[in-house]
Amino acid sequence: MESPTINDLNICIATENGTGSASANNILFKSIFKMGIPCSSKNMFPSNIQGLPTWYQVRASADGYMGRKDVIDIMVMFNDVTAAKDIYRVRDGGIIIYDDSTPLAPNLKRDGVQYLGVPANKLIQKIVPASPLRTKQRNMIYVGALAYLFGIDMETIKEVLEDTFGKKPAVIESNLVCIKAGFDYMKEKGFTQSIAKLVAIPNGNKGKIITEGNTACALGAIFGGASVVCWYPITPSSSLAEAMEHYLPRLRKTKEGKATYAIIQAEDEIAAVGMVVGAGWAGARAMTCTSGPGLSLMNENIGLAYFTEIPAVFFIVQRGGPSTGLPTRTQQSDIQLMYYASHGDTRHIILIPPLPDAGLAGDRSGPWHEPLVLRAPGAGKRAFRSR
Repeated sequence: MESPTINDLNICIATENGTGSASANNILFKSIFKMGIPCSSKNMFPSNIQGLPTWYQVRASADGYMGRKDVIDIMVMFNDVTAAKDIYRVRDGGIIIYDDSTPLAPNLKRDGVQYLGVPANKLIQKIVPASPLRTKQRNMIYVGALAYLFGIDMETIKEVLEDTFGKKPAVIESNLVCIKAGFDYMKEKGFTQSIAKLVAIPNGNKGKIITEGNTACALGAIFGGASVVCWYPITPSSSLAEAMEHYLPRLRKTKEGKATYAIIQAEDEIAAVGMVVGAGWAGARAMTCTSGPGLSLMNENIGLAYFTEIPAVFFIVQRGGPSTGLPTRTQQSDIQLMYYASHGDTRHIILIPPLPDAGLAGDRSGPWHEPLVLRAPGAGKRAFRSR
């Protein structure tokens, strides 16, 4: 039997998109963070509203590593569609947690891993009387199961629920009951594991926050002086502009309450970049955010800004290449498109900074008097602990 590692753990949760698993996953992630343990997360989800598979990974690392681990220690197998493949993604000696409300199919059994069953469907039917809520709150069962197995205190989870749903006591209580059901079931069965423990680190995350890359870029751009934001929605960059919409009203007003900024959602990317170039020509610190397809549409105006020496900032949150497909899959192949973007002989400045600092470069376009491109890889949508 292997000795358990301390605060070194990679959990993958396989569910179905649209079933409410995002809330459960966030509660788990925030609880680990609240324990003072350095952690990060990554959500892999399809380009649809609901119904297709999604995987959420949480990495806890006492050494502060934020990248995804190359092996999966624990697989929460809550999607029958992907289960046959998910069981082989777990490392030898790892753990598979599954819903044993019904017997496990023979093809889902493999050697070299520990299976721990929790009857989530049966438990949730007893707890949640309203059937529409059962599917969503079923996911809270695995939060409780994981909490028991790896040492997350229920009081910590309660504090996270209060932080998340502070003004909704009924929501806090209903989720807490479901999480406790999973916790108590594992405890009653006496389930144990020996691969890892999560141990609280006093003041381990003091002065740090959980954020995603796009939000960090937005805050950096605001403090860097951005005052005009013109954009058109495109995954995975939209939340950057949405974060600007959230923070600018709080951070960019005169004492009299007058706004000193402008945010415009344009009719398309071509209009958005035209507005940015015009605002830059008028003296404003202007920016936009987009992805590969939007950058393609902006080429002509980017060239105009270059040759007329108009400063403008472009946040490019990348997809899987510069095409129209794979909007929720990420890649880092747009660099050449960024570098030569225009219809002429241009060489643009591209900044590739660490994500937490990326937006701060928004302050640097003015002295250069030309377009400035900030490349943000797909981690723009990944939650991580600030440095």
